[in-house]
Parts: sequence; C-alpha cells; structure tokens
Amino acid sequence: MDPRTKSSFRDEHAAEGARRYGVRPEELTFIGGFQNFIYAYHRDDAKYILRFTPGALRTEEGLEAELEWIRFLSRNGVSVSESVVSVAGLAFELILGDEMDFYATSFMHAPGRRIGYPECLNNAELVEGCGRVTGRLHELSRRYAPLARRHAWDRNEYLLKADQYIPSEHHSVLHALEELKAELARLPVTPDNFGLIHGDINAGNFTVDSSGELTLFDFDECQYSWYVEDIAVQLYYLLYVFGEDSKPLRKAQYELFLAHFENGYADEGRRMPKEWRDQLPLFLRLREIIVFIGMHRSWDLREPDQWTRDFIRDSRMRITNGLSLIDGL
Repeated sequence: MDPRTKSSFRDEHAAEGARRYGVRPEELTFIGGFQNFIYAYHRDDAKYILRFTPGALRTEEGLEAELEWIRFLSRNGVSVSESVVSVAGLAFELILGDEMDFYATSFMHAPGRRIGYPECLNNAELVEGCGRVTGRLHELSRRYAPLARRHAWDRNEYLLKADQYIPSEHHSVLHALEELKAELARLPVTPDNFGLIHGDINAGNFTVDSSGELTLFDFDECQYSWYVEDIAVQLYYLLYVFGEDSKPLRKAQYELFLAHFENGYADEGRRMPKEWRDQLPLFLRLREIIVFIGMHRSWDLREPDQWTRDFIRDSRMRITNGLSLIDGL
C-alpha cells in the first residue's frame, strides 16, 4: 500500500465507517488489504466485509460502476460477494479525513473456502472451475450496458503512477512498460474480445464451496480491457511462484492450464476470445510489470528475503528483455 495512504487511515475512520453500517467499532476485525483497508464483522450469525477505499484511488463513479457490475453478475447467475447498503440505505459511505477521504463499502462474506498455495497448483478441477466462471463473466460482459462507467486498462493506477513507485535504478522497466502499452494499444478492439473484466482473478479473490462452485469477490480492479487479460492474470499467479531454476514445473503448470481452462470456459458453447493463446504472452508481461510496480509501492524491499530477491532479479530480466513467463517453455 502507498505509504501516504497507509499513514492517512486512522482508527477513527474505521470507527466512523462501522457506525455507518450499524456496527460497533469494537466488533471490527482487521484482516488486511493490499490497497484497501479490509475488516470483517458479524451480524445475525452471518459474516460481512467492510472495505475502506482511498479517495485518491477511486472516484464515486468508479465505485458506482463496480457495485453495478457486481449486482448485474449476481442477477444473471454468477456467484459473487454481493454488496450491502449502509444504515442510511447508501451503496457506499464517504468518510472524511484530514489528509485523505475514504469510501466505506460493505459486502457479504463469500461462502466456501479459499484454496491457496500449493493446493491451487497443478489442480485441474480448480483450473476448469476458473475457466467456467470466467467464461460466464465474459459472456455477460458482452451484453452489459452499465449506467456508470469504469476506467479502461490504460488508466490503471499502477500504470499511471509507475514512475512514482519504480526506483531510478529500474528505469529500464519504465521504458519496457511504455513499449508494451504501445503494443497493446495496437490490438483490435471488438465486442467479442474487449469489455468489462474482473481484472484480478486469483486464488486470493475467490472461494470454492463443497460442490466446486467458485464465488468471486474483490472487484476493485475491474476495468475495460481485453478478455485475454482476465485469463492471463490467472495464469500468471499459477506460474510466478516457480523460479527460473524450476522451468519444468512451470511448463507442466502452463500445459495443464491450457488444457483445462479452455474446457471450463467453453462450457455451454461459450466462445474463447479469438487468438487468446497468441496474446497470452503480452498480458503476462503486463501483469508482471504491474506486480513489479506493486511490490515497490507496497513492500519494504530494503532487506528482502531470498525468494523476493530472486524474483525481483528474474522479473526485471524478463521485463527489460520483453519476455513472459511462458517464453522458452
């Protein structure tokens, strides 16, 4: 999280947000967050999430667009963590601060359990389930006509502020980003390959119930982009854990993903995005740059552990050489 944002959020902001949703401040339990402040609370034997989004990160229209998208998906059969209104009946509440304002939003806690590492790796059933829910989401996106408008991929906060977060010794990463953005801007944009996506589907942003159905949550990164980006993000987080010395394991995970994701996505006759396999390397590179930026924005890298040190070294090599995690496999 941006240090300025972290220092601007105080206990009184959390307390005020809790009161707006009819919750006593002492009933909140802080559970983390990468760019938002996330709390859990209980009411009538049900569990809920209370999220505080920095006003510097999202606009009111952007929040309205996110919540409208979630409601649309829910109405059309996608299992998502639905939002709940405040005591005043509002979809979100503005919490004023001295240095920064925050938007408080509450959601139902997703049913089921999370599947983290290493359980999510080499898991054909999970990959197929991810393909199925992604296919449903993209099919609905093709016919979605929202009232509020969400930002497009090139207005992503990580890309807009990359030069503020990347240290000067990694200037070559910024150069690679500009080249990649120009390359992406030349891709065809059609109703069949471009629309509103989740933007951050990974093992940390869904739960799985006993029947294997996935419930998606954390739509904070939803944006207009190519559908292939939604697919590449999922693949990236299944591959990045394998270092350069583990390429055979990375290759096996990649091949399993190709075989089973498409099976799920194409269920009930849904169409995969055209040329999706050819475009995966582009969007894997984009996600790698976003992760690289996010690490330098949010982590204290003065004394990184060995895995982080190796990852940053290898990631920088791939980014500056225009390579993705699947090149050379």
